[in-house]
Amino acid sequence: MEKTIVVYFSHSGMNYAKGKIVRLEKGNTKAAAEKIAKMIGAPLAELKEAEEYPDGYRECVGRSRKELQENARPALKGTADVSGYENIILGYPNWCGTMPMPVWTFLESADFSGKKIYPFCTNEGSGTGRSVQDLQKLCPHAQIGEALSVCGSDVESSDALLKSWLQRNGF
Repeated sequence: MEKTIVVYFSHSGMNYAKGKIVRLEKGNTKAAAEKIAKMIGAPLAELKEAEEYPDGYRECVGRSRKELQENARPALKGTADVSGYENIILGYPNWCGTMPMPVWTFLESADFSGKKIYPFCTNEGSGTGRSVQDLQKLCPHAQIGEALSVCGSDVESSDALLKSWLQRNGF
């Protein structure tokens, strides 16, 4: 059994950063996930929604809020087989105070019994929100490691933060 995989959900296009709306060619969570995977030599898997989120910031927020309110489980077109891994480093942005609903779809589609999940959450000041509590409810038979909150607009300069978190979690 392989030891660790980095699984992430990210959104490029219009995003909120340092008080304004900016265009990101690469989502912050993807950038952080790539750094983490490189640091520990782990494979990388992206979760992709079947119906792409709108590029516009307000439209994307509106759809994500509606999905959360409806407790939706959006279909995925890109997912990850975690059956052969002990550790899952799981990255996602903070959307509406928790994980985006496609991450919920992923978490409910696999068996995480006996696995360790290490969450990291990109955001612009809202931290991990209630995502860790939601993760514990969705994966009650998994061990949840220390969560990391990463300021999305600071991802490019986050190497020391990421390395420290990885070391504290035994990577």
